[in-house]
Amino acid sequence: QVQLVESGGGLVQPGGSLRLSCAASGFTFFTFSSYAMSWYRQAPGKERELVAAITSADAITNYADSVKGRFTISRDNAKNTVYLQMNSLKPEDTAVYYCRADRSTPYRVYWGQGTQVTVSS
Repeated sequence: QVQLVESGGGLVQPGGSLRLSCAASGFTFFTFSSYAMSWYRQAPGKERELVAAITSADAITNYADSVKGRFTISRDNAKNTVYLQMNSLKPEDTAVYYCRADRSTPYRVYWGQGTQVTVSS
């Protein structure tokens, strides 16, 4: 049973930084490195949205326009961990941040339980 555990959330002032981590475990047939990893967020009253993603094989990254230039996604396949470095945080970044792992063949999708990020003075 694949498990994703996020950590690193908290309360930060506008302009501050946080680094989220997502530790993955429980892989049996397919290794962590074979999964594309992504971060989503969901603010109160809003739909869950993609924040950043990183591919499995060549670590190509993709970002939502709202976070480009401020957030960086990375992965450490040796540690089965994906990170989200968040700089220049704004109040509108406040949300629950979720980690997701997915692969296409065979299709598999796993979600973490989420970590709260609150940006407020």
